[in-house]
Amino acid sequence: MRVLIAIDSFKGCMRSLEAGRAAEAGILRADPEAQTMVRALADGGEGTMEALVCSRNGCFRNTTVSGPLGEPRSCRWGMLGDTRTAVLEMAEAAGLALVPESDRNPLYTTTYGVGELIRQAIEEGCRHFVIGIGGSATNDGGVGMLQALGYDFLDEEGKPIPPGAAGLAGLRSISASRVIPELAQCRFRIACDVTNPLCGPDGCSAVYGPQKGADPDQIVRMDRWLADYARLAAEQFPHADPNRPGAGAAGGLGFAFLTFTNAALESGVQMVLEETRIEDAVKGADLVLTGEGRLDGQTAMGKAPAGIAKLAKQYGKPVAALAGSVKKEASACHEQGIDAYFSILQKPASLEEAMDRETAKANMADTAEEVYRLFACARRLSRQ
Repeated sequence: MRVLIAIDSFKGCMRSLEAGRAAEAGILRADPEAQTMVRALADGGEGTMEALVCSRNGCFRNTTVSGPLGEPRSCRWGMLGDTRTAVLEMAEAAGLALVPESDRNPLYTTTYGVGELIRQAIEEGCRHFVIGIGGSATNDGGVGMLQALGYDFLDEEGKPIPPGAAGLAGLRSISASRVIPELAQCRFRIACDVTNPLCGPDGCSAVYGPQKGADPDQIVRMDRWLADYARLAAEQFPHADPNRPGAGAAGGLGFAFLTFTNAALESGVQMVLEETRIEDAVKGADLVLTGEGRLDGQTAMGKAPAGIAKLAKQYGKPVAALAGSVKKEASACHEQGIDAYFSILQKPASLEEAMDRETAKANMADTAEEVYRLFACARRLSRQ
């Protein structure tokens, strides 16, 4: 039996390929003759870079950029085998996880390092970009990133505004006279699964500001500054649209990409499935095995396991999902093409025990073995 194994990362526990290879080990215990194909899977967030680089014969690069608080930080980015496509995760340079909880304040966090990453990739010859923008610590409207690419955001004295959302308070003019010329040759595919506009009650300040450390007064001020920024941008870039779905992604980074670069916001799951060219593997499989750390109602709303399940159903393939934990609302996953799902836990365990990497890998192998045996038995019976 041919099995495609494409499992999303178990965050804080197993990376995508680690989970997939553990499942493969269990399947081969049950049937050493089984034909297995292990592919990395992600939904545009954490693990996207690894999934694409590993699937497209790419390599990783390291460079030092400015972190969200302006501190030097070593970041990893990927270059695909065509040497023209860069894969970045904005969280590498401006992620919320990089800021200690006591220091979280979007008035001062910046996306400048994201622009530095893009600039480094451009200098190395990349002109096509795939960028995941989830998990940001910022609310600067992407201005920091744009400054790193050569855009000038100036106050009334013609001086550069300071980093962070607070800098937007003094913004009076925008100039593109010093933008690096190669930027016009670049195309950006942005993995974005949120639909928030830039401003208003559903905008980035109101919805995501609190988790980034903003208090109610700061949220009101940031929302006003972003609205002024959008109006100023529209004077030079008529297509600027702060109400466009996704403009509020990553603290307004979505708006920056859409307004100042040749960019498109796309479903993270669909982008990963397309860029990893996984469809051919689905066509040739007798069983598709997927999963993620926690299977719940959110899974059914477009996360990676649901995405590959939908693809599998286009070719009539059975799909099983494995997860560390399973919530009651995970039953909605059946409607998305997951035929059956299973928790990999073998016995009652504390969260710490369940999250232990070696324990999780062993549990994954054991559960995958039994799932394979079940589907192989059903397949034999169906042929009698």
